[in-house]
Amino acid sequence: MSRSGVDGKGRIGERIRDLRTGRGMSLAELGRRTGLSPRFLSRLEKSRVPAAIDALDRIAEALNVDIGGLSPPPGRESRIITRSCARPFIRNGPDGRVIHYMLTGDIRPRKLLPRIVEILPGDRTEEEPAPYLHDGEELIFVLEGILTLSLSGKVYRLNPGDCAHFSPGQPHGWANPTGGRVRFLVVNTRNPGEGSRGPNDKGAK
Repeated sequence: MSRSGVDGKGRIGERIRDLRTGRGMSLAELGRRTGLSPRFLSRLEKSRVPAAIDALDRIAEALNVDIGGLSPPPGRESRIITRSCARPFIRNGPDGRVIHYMLTGDIRPRKLLPRIVEILPGDRTEEEPAPYLHDGEELIFVLEGILTLSLSGKVYRLNPGDCAHFSPGQPHGWANPTGGRVRFLVVNTRNPGEGSRGPNDKGAK
């Protein structure tokens, strides 16, 4: 059984646009169903901004697809056990260089959202990542590489074994300005009724 991506290229923005237009749905209508701004959704479809997994979950639900895009609804075992060979993943961000590997096959009824995030080199080169906000606590544990974390205006360099744990309402972002791969575990408490948002754009990351 192979891993499931959002489409052949792994470009989630293109996949969202194809699903939306295939259903005859406007950006305004998708925004109404998800609570995300049409401006943010337009930028997401053009791969100009990333989106947090909780926002993608709401988009997937509005488009009536599984969050993995092409992955089928979870079977009985995958509601409890997620096999490494069948782990859903989502490519996100410019050029699809941010990969979210889901550690649970059935996220919607869960209070925790665990995943392994991989940022390939060349995805973002700025020294300070663009910040975003979301509800719920977040814990990060670096597995490989050096992760740049921006948190409330301060920039941290996290090495393998380093951990960050912070509360809701703190603008933060990730980046990999190095020449190597970065992998880290992320666990969020999530509130399906709320989305991610940028500090200056309610509803957007």
